[in-house]
Amino acid sequence: MMNQYIKELEQDPFDPDEFVERMVRRSMQECRFQDDQFDPETIHDIFKQAIQDLKVLQERQERKCARLEQAVQEEEKLYVAKLAEIMEQHSHCVNVFSSLDERMSRCGGRALDVGEKLGAARAPRARAAAARDLLSHLANFLSPGPVLTELFNDPNKLNEAADVIQKLYTISQELPPDKFEVAKKKIEAKYDEIERNLIEEFVKAQNQNNIAKMKDIANIMTDFKGYSQCVDAYIETSQMNSLLGKDIFAAVLPLCKKNYTVISNVFPNPDQVMSKFVLNIFHLKLQKYIQTKLADKNDLEKYLRNLYDMYTSTQKACDELVEANLVSADGNSSTGDLRQEALVNGALAGATDGYPALEIRRLKAVFSNALNAYYNEKQHVKKQIQGGGFQELRRDLQAVIGTRANINIAQIENYGGETFLSEKLVQKMLNDSKTSFTRCKTLCSSNELPGTTITLLEVLIQHLLIEHVDYALDLGLQSIPIAENKSPPQIHFFDTVNQANKIVKSFGEHFQESILPCMSKQGECIQRKNTITEQLENKLDAGLERAIAAIVGWVKLHLQTEQKKTDFKPEGDIDTLASPACIAVVSYLNTVMDKIHSELEGDNLNAVSLELAVRLHRVIYEHLQNFQFNSAGGVGPFDLTQLHTTAIRLQES
Repeated sequence: MMNQYIKELEQDPFDPDEFVERMVRRSMQECRFQDDQFDPETIHDIFKQAIQDLKVLQERQERKCARLEQAVQEEEKLYVAKLAEIMEQHSHCVNVFSSLDERMSRCGGRALDVGEKLGAARAPRARAAAARDLLSHLANFLSPGPVLTELFNDPNKLNEAADVIQKLYTISQELPPDKFEVAKKKIEAKYDEIERNLIEEFVKAQNQNNIAKMKDIANIMTDFKGYSQCVDAYIETSQMNSLLGKDIFAAVLPLCKKNYTVISNVFPNPDQVMSKFVLNIFHLKLQKYIQTKLADKNDLEKYLRNLYDMYTSTQKACDELVEANLVSADGNSSTGDLRQEALVNGALAGATDGYPALEIRRLKAVFSNALNAYYNEKQHVKKQIQGGGFQELRRDLQAVIGTRANINIAQIENYGGETFLSEKLVQKMLNDSKTSFTRCKTLCSSNELPGTTITLLEVLIQHLLIEHVDYALDLGLQSIPIAENKSPPQIHFFDTVNQANKIVKSFGEHFQESILPCMSKQGECIQRKNTITEQLENKLDAGLERAIAAIVGWVKLHLQTEQKKTDFKPEGDIDTLASPACIAVVSYLNTVMDKIHSELEGDNLNAVSLELAVRLHRVIYEHLQNFQFNSAGGVGPFDLTQLHTTAIRLQES
């Protein structure tokens, strides 16, 4: 039972109530009779024995705890004694270390002092030995005949010979020329020879990709006057078989990145060498390529297209170098724009000089050819149209006299309804203009850009709006029949108005997108645009006025000549049929209304419809006042309702 009690007491967590309950259950099982009765005495004895067992167990555990505490105390004493011994040893070691550190410091100071004294004593001896060697070599150059010293004739000692000859060359510059002229020439000759050998060895090492040897030679060459030749040799060798593909500009950045790594590892001044490397690309390689591309100036269109492509490609290559921090003015990336501009100008080598005149000439030629081709296709010969009030009066008088005398004096021609306006032609001209303004913004200098933009705008206005749109409006104005015409006037001017409005709208969009961005001061361009637009609007207004007058004039004339007096005073019953004059007028006005609604829009539609309706009301009213009619005629043949309804439809629209 002791082991059972220990297991239960060591449970975590320990519940005393649960422990007692388990004892009760075990006791009940042991003292239960056959009739489910139990003996309380037996239970009492069991609990009493359990209490005694627990007391014995408690005493045993207390003795065990006492032994363990005593053992811990003894071990603690041992550890404390050991720790004290270790601390004492540590203190002794610290003291010994401090003593050794002081002794080492004193020894180090003495050694440094001795070293400085030895160095000070050795330096004069080393300089003296070097001076002695230099004087020995100088004596060889002073002696007559060729220099046969092994140092200058052994290719394996080229670096050592270069160091000696460089010092001798510096000394020779201080010697008086009269007495040492021969020696100076021999030293200079050997100097040049060793310099050439160094450059040859450098190129050989470059071809072998021997970076370490290249670096050694470059460091030696920095003291030679031919150091720039070494740099040039590296650049020439690096660019020898490069930039030969179709897209030469795309190969610039990879080539520069590849060589910048080598330059940084070889040359002591990599930034200057890299600048010279890039300059050689733009001022030699790209310049030669661009000059070849721009050699043919016979085809002006192709030449300007190539010029723009070359400029933008060069600019793009420069931008890539600036982003890669390979191009700058003086090692400061913030001034890279100045460097970039110099590179682009150097590559183009003045190719943009005179560009504005070529662009203007090209645009004039393109516009002229397009207009001539269009009119030739229409088999139309352009006329010299004279404007002004006198010409308009003359035309009206000739038309009236011709109408009254039944003779065609005015020769009004409607060209079969042709408007001589082409949206396809206009779109082509605007595309050509956009190309010119895009190139102008890119290729012109800041001083050339404003003047060139204005000139190109004048060329566009002259050919598109004056020679094409304004000319078509003049033809449209002349083709409008006079108001006194006996036959129903065919008004094609509405078609002209529709197309002219679309063209002017396209011109306005092109003006905003392509022309204004080229100008910092936009007032002059806007004023010129507004002037020509107002001129075209005046002609459109004049043409619409003349068209309305022709329509209303014919209605008035037709009613006056074709309307019978008896139409308003019929005899007999009420006649509900419309008169022939009324039918003809209503049919014609319906055709005119359909034409106006299909060709005009916005304010033009509202203004023309309203003006035509007002004038028709006036004509009908004045016409009715000239007739007498009875009650049957008032609602019969003339059928005023049809004319009135037509006028109302126009006014409401």
